Amino acid sequence: MIIWLASYPKSGNTWVRSIIAALMHTDDGVFKFELLNQIKQFPSKKYFKDFTNDFENIHEIKKYWESAQDFINLDNKVKFFKTHHINCKIGQYSFTSKKNTLATIYIIRDPRNLVNSISNRFSKSVEDSKKFLFTPKIITKFEKEDDLENKSLITLLGTWNEHYKFWKNNNENFLLIKYEDLINNTNSELDKIIAFIKRFTPIQTDEIKNKNIIKTTSFNYLQNLASYRFLNSISF
Repeated sequence: MIIWLASYPKSGNTWVRSIIAALMHTDDGVFKFELLNQIKQFPSKKYFKDFTNDFENIHEIKKYWESAQDFINLDNKVKFFKTHHINCKIGQYSFTSKKNTLATIYIIRDPRNLVNSISNRFSKSVEDSKKFLFTPKIITKFEKEDDLENKSLITLLGTWNEHYKFWKNNNENFLLIKYEDLINNTNSELDKIIAFIKRFTPIQTDEIKNKNIIKTTSFNYLQNLASYRFLNSISF
């Protein structure tokens, strides 16, 4: 069963993904970049290649959203997936369902801050960045720095408010993480994440591990280790 790390782009998904990767895939909580490979992105081509090769046609891809997740869940294990896709239904085809979704951790960012982030990141004007947020859209390919090995698939975003509403309304087990709270009170937000995940799968953690997670996923710490590529995508 899947626990989604869902968000609109530039809202802190990679940061939360880093925190959870260190939480779930280390004994000591020390984050390393290769741990991100433990939490894949969906949709991506590797999960659809046995169903279709028309990767940029949303009306073809939508037919296999659930089939791809059925295959992912064959082992009946709890797993985390990052997504920027809206939790929508197109005709008879739903992006996901209770059969495949165990829970959702949704990362949200104040749209006023998000406008500035999009403007700076993609060299857009403030007005164009506002239009980006509030105009329904499909993204055919993410920027390479967020698209490890360039394998991401066509993604339906919708608008910023639709994205949040559809994920909130279509999920019983839902945790909201605010990007601004994550910055201002990382300890408290980590405790919330741990308590939420413990409802669905065991976690081995302690005070020292938690301190290491917070330290090694902080921007200042990563700045000493990371390539520009990763740092540029950390709020994504």
